[in-house]
Amino acid sequence: MGSVRWAFRCGTWTPSRSEWLFAARCVQREEKDRIGQFVFARDAKSAMAGRLLLRKLVHDRVGIPWSEIRLDRSPRGKPYLAAPLKVGTDSVPEPPSWSFNLSHQGEYAVLAAEQGMQVGVDIMKITMPGSSSVPEFFRIMTRQFTAYEWSVIQSSGLEHQQLAAFYRHWALKESFIKAIGTGLGFNLQRVEFHLPPEPLSQKCALRQTKMLLDEEEEGDWVFERLRPPPPPPPTSFTLLSFSDLIASASPLTEEDPACWDSFKMKAEAPQRQRETRASE
Repeated sequence: MGSVRWAFRCGTWTPSRSEWLFAARCVQREEKDRIGQFVFARDAKSAMAGRLLLRKLVHDRVGIPWSEIRLDRSPRGKPYLAAPLKVGTDSVPEPPSWSFNLSHQGEYAVLAAEQGMQVGVDIMKITMPGSSSVPEFFRIMTRQFTAYEWSVIQSSGLEHQQLAAFYRHWALKESFIKAIGTGLGFNLQRVEFHLPPEPLSQKCALRQTKMLLDEEEEGDWVFERLRPPPPPPPTSFTLLSFSDLIASASPLTEEDPACWDSFKMKAEAPQRQRETRASE
């Protein structure tokens, strides 16, 4: 069975005009329009990288020509291949289908894919709550964790250590509901995670995490946890460049100069704001 772990460093990606216009031509029109609706350039870059990662996976691993790839979203927002390639015959069965999932935050956009198995991925940047204290933030999130999980989180040490434990548990829950495709309507207290005492590694994934679903241990699921270091990403992920993302890409639409103009304005807006504050 195939397995893929890719990462793209979108946080520091500063696309040129030709790069952005070419990337926009290589995704479906509705995807390009959706990317254009983001207010901030960082979100547009993450979304563009995500779509290119997905299309590269389908092209390289499923074997569908770039121009024939059709990606859609489930009602819950999970991406899926709308028209999978049929290669099986009466005598040769069709190979297991691929499951794939994306996540992006902070520096990276990441993709995880598995052939013949469900997969979900989530990456979290540990940040202090913007508008509330850590205790107040935890109070707001009370219903998302079991009593056992809260005991582990709140006994982790100082506030920043508790916050790190919170995000580790949250990323596990996110990755699970993304794998099963239910969205945030799923009652997160139905799942409870028991993490091993070993600290997270920057070199290899820990796989000893146990999950209880409705108080019963689920042995069929494997959870890989790791700590992304400063670039480059963990060795279990392959870091791709922009050239890698578009190596097998082919344009689907005509060039749209307005697409670059819109992105450029978003990218320049933070700089204009900094200049304005500096002159006050």
